[in-house]
Amino acid sequence: MAPIAHQSARAAAPVMETLDDLKAIQSKSGMLGYFNPTPLAEMEFWGQSQEATIGFLRQAELKHGRVAMAAFVGFCVQSNGICFPWNLQGPIGPWENAAISFADISAAGSPLDQWDALPTAAKLQIILAVGFFEWWGENTYALEQSGMKHYMRGGKPGTYPSFNKGGIPHPVPLELWDPFGFTSKMTPEAKERKLLVEINNGRAAMLGIIGFVSAAKGCIVPIQDSVGIPPYAGQPMAPFTASDDLPYVADMIASKLGAF
Repeated sequence: MAPIAHQSARAAAPVMETLDDLKAIQSKSGMLGYFNPTPLAEMEFWGQSQEATIGFLRQAELKHGRVAMAAFVGFCVQSNGICFPWNLQGPIGPWENAAISFADISAAGSPLDQWDALPTAAKLQIILAVGFFEWWGENTYALEQSGMKHYMRGGKPGTYPSFNKGGIPHPVPLELWDPFGFTSKMTPEAKERKLLVEINNGRAAMLGIIGFVSAAKGCIVPIQDSVGIPPYAGQPMAPFTASDDLPYVADMIASKLGAF
């Protein structure tokens, strides 16, 4: 969740959201309004202020909502056998059969089975890349170079520091946040409206993707049970399987750590 610019002055200098701001924002959503069955927004995480806690929660909601929207679309695409027409991994050394194509991964079954079918190196690359994005987004130097503050220190949740301004060389001249500069051309009113849409869509996507995973594990999920989601026998909350042959993974699976 990101601070709403109630007026142009606030858009220029974001301030921390309060509980009253949350209620005001949700009153504009046109759906359920403010609904908070937990006391989280009223707490003070790690001895920080209530406003800092709300900033943390809003950042988490926006981040997970965006990932869930991509995951929901990806689940639908992968479930229909759509994949890239080239190799995920080229042949290694003289063993031509070591090449792995995206079609090979797609043939493994559902998107959950496809993740399990990925080479260990591919899984590690994805996890390390996500770890780097998390680190850069929380990094004080990166935030300062982009003229930002941490979302628990008066910054705007949902934004992300620039790679270019932080001196990170990369081959793609686009930023992770707003790569095409769409938000810079919007009025404060348009930004507020788009934010509400993003929050609601992100919440729906989070329910949607967890519904897909639940249905694949045999749970009863209204509507999604009728679309024929293939069953999945693995552990959807565990990033690795025994075939990855990594330390501690076998023990975690044996103790059912990460079981859904």
